[in-house]
Amino acid sequence: MSRDPVLIWGAGAIGGILGAYWARAGVPVVMADIDADHAVACSTEGVVIEGPVEEFRQVVKCVTPDNVEGRYRCVVLAVKAQATEDAMRMLLPHLAEDGFVLSAQNGLNERLIAEMAGRERVMGAFVNYGSDWQAPGRILFGNRGAVVVGEIDGAVRPRTREMHRLLQIFEPDAVLTDEIWSYLWGKLGYGAMLFATALTPDSMSANFADPARGPALIALGREVMAVARAEGVKPRGFNGFDPSAFAPGASDQAAWQSIAALADFTSKTAKTHSGIWRDLAVRRRRTEVDPQIGVITEIAASHAIEVPLLSRLVALIHDIEEGRRPQSAETFAELTSVLSAEQAS
Repeated sequence: MSRDPVLIWGAGAIGGILGAYWARAGVPVVMADIDADHAVACSTEGVVIEGPVEEFRQVVKCVTPDNVEGRYRCVVLAVKAQATEDAMRMLLPHLAEDGFVLSAQNGLNERLIAEMAGRERVMGAFVNYGSDWQAPGRILFGNRGAVVVGEIDGAVRPRTREMHRLLQIFEPDAVLTDEIWSYLWGKLGYGAMLFATALTPDSMSANFADPARGPALIALGREVMAVARAEGVKPRGFNGFDPSAFAPGASDQAAWQSIAALADFTSKTAKTHSGIWRDLAVRRRRTEVDPQIGVITEIAASHAIEVPLLSRLVALIHDIEEGRRPQSAETFAELTSVLSAEQAS
């Protein structure tokens, strides 16, 4: 597979870095991105990977989606979660009969991809490295983080092992798992907290280090873990996030220890704020809150589980998106007030 061309659909913070590393290693790569200026920059002068991890420039063929040609056995989908359905419609004609789509995204997008392409044509991935699209042809690589790959049915196939080897070109410590859903649900717990940090102008580490915000962050983690448990999934930990610390019955001490570990991990990256914060504060566009957090509330409802903080978080993010609220400590306090009301009732 590594000698076959790889199509990366979405050449931003996640896909652009993978494409640059693979192309530098001699893997034939084609990227597709809706930003025409970015596509031209990657194809001509090259995409610049910058930041403390490594800095280099790499020419990678990149075209807009309407200019993609041919069919590919491996398509890496690296678009925002809310763009998954539209991207799948565009890329499916370019997916070989024996091919598969690897979801290198946040959320549970593998479920939608399976509906559109067939379960046997989907592979899951979990990525937690810090990166930001800066401008056409420029991507910040802020820090290394966990990278995991696995089949959604738990099998380990030759293609799974080959994809794992391909990911090791970028991240030598990449993990091959037969429990990819455990990692994806773990990321959802951490992701809920990151959405909460984006309610403020403060850095991720400043939010995690603030004792006044800790209770709401812990409550979000607990709500996600309760839903995961109802789904029959035991989430896996990574980079300071310990799902077991937020599982039903876990102690407050364990939860606070994980919050402290996250404050430490996020303090050691050049990517000081989440991509969610960047969507709101810099790029002024809608976030992934509905396909990431909103979907958890829907799954919770199917199990008759109440998730008041997650529901309020979705509403607050929408308020910021639509200009009804600023990113501020006061907006975060609206989340904390939900917890206070729950504890008083």
